Amino acid sequence: MDRAISPSTQNHRRRRRWLLGAGLLLTLGAALLAFRTVLRPSLERNALLLARVERGNVEASLTAAGVVIPAHEAVLTSPIASTIRQVLVAVGSRVQPGQPIVELDREQTASALAKLEDGQQQNRNRGSQLQLALEKALHDLQAQQRVQTVRINSLQSALRDEQYLLKVGGGTAESVRQAELNLRVAQLEQQRLTEQIANQRAANAADRRELGFTVQMQQRSIEELAGKLAQANISSQQPGVLTWVNDALGTTVQAGDPLARVADLTRFRVRATISDAYADALRPGDPVVVRINDQDLRGTISTISPAVDKGTVTFYATLAQDHHPALRPNLRADVFVVTKAHHNIVRVKNGPFYQGGREQPVFVVQNGQAVRRTVQFGDSNFDYVQVLGGLRPGEEVIVSDMKDHLDTPELTIQ
Repeated sequence: MDRAISPSTQNHRRRRRWLLGAGLLLTLGAALLAFRTVLRPSLERNALLLARVERGNVEASLTAAGVVIPAHEAVLTSPIASTIRQVLVAVGSRVQPGQPIVELDREQTASALAKLEDGQQQNRNRGSQLQLALEKALHDLQAQQRVQTVRINSLQSALRDEQYLLKVGGGTAESVRQAELNLRVAQLEQQRLTEQIANQRAANAADRRELGFTVQMQQRSIEELAGKLAQANISSQQPGVLTWVNDALGTTVQAGDPLARVADLTRFRVRATISDAYADALRPGDPVVVRINDQDLRGTISTISPAVDKGTVTFYATLAQDHHPALRPNLRADVFVVTKAHHNIVRVKNGPFYQGGREQPVFVVQNGQAVRRTVQFGDSNFDYVQVLGGLRPGEEVIVSDMKDHLDTPELTIQ
């Protein structure tokens, strides 16, 4: 027959079952925890770009491509049509005012000047001949007028004689009328001569003025060509550095063709281009930030070109430090046109994480974990993004490109 199990044995067996169950549960929990740890995504901290949220200023800006150019550059052009005979200064050399840079062939221009001077001498000779002819014509008319005056005096005396004879009965009325008619014709002839003399004087004055105009025009042409001939040895009117010269000896150049450029390399400005889509946002006087080799120089827009070339607009910016040591001619620079400024606001450093929207998920670093959080953004520039909500100063966020993890609520940082 069966024997009854003692209470101590039953308690021992019950404790054993409880211990086995607890151990099984602990083993199962540990396995689940390890499995979860293995499945949780993780990131290497060294591969991440981190930035701390802070307070500061954010200047919203438009990005343009710029080139540093001299603030003042003189273009020296050819005053005459000629050929390049000699280049006297090498590119990069300093030049002083009046120092010859390029020598042109002056023979053709000198020959043209000699022809003009010969023509001017002919004009002077023609003027002398015209003056003699005009004076002769006037003297002839004046002599005719004096003869006519004597004739009128004679006819007046004859008329008085006929009138006296008629009075004493020794003449006829017909003789008196004929004497009166002769006197009247002579007076009309004298009047005609007087008018001719006046017209001749006016014509003489007009002819002299016309010849004077011709002489003056010819003289201006001579002086202009003589001045251009004197400038055939091209020189600068200001001190500076020769940045370019046409050194192709024997090349034919026309009047107005550029021959050299002399720049003042002590002061600079920036020429920038930007898409014509932002043309309406540009205004003269708008502040700009010019970045050269991680150095920021501030300035303002001075002029904006009205023309659009290949979808871009060109504008020029003057710099507050236009003599900064970092400035070099033809040096490329990033130009940021400031459109709006925010002061003492919450900001975070710009980076690949920012997609340009007003709201997007961001990973915040907390206790070795990267926790996804939705953040509201405002204006931005190349350096910073304005934070409107979702982040507090002092928090650390990942600014690397995290688009492959946007569906993961939490990441482990190793």
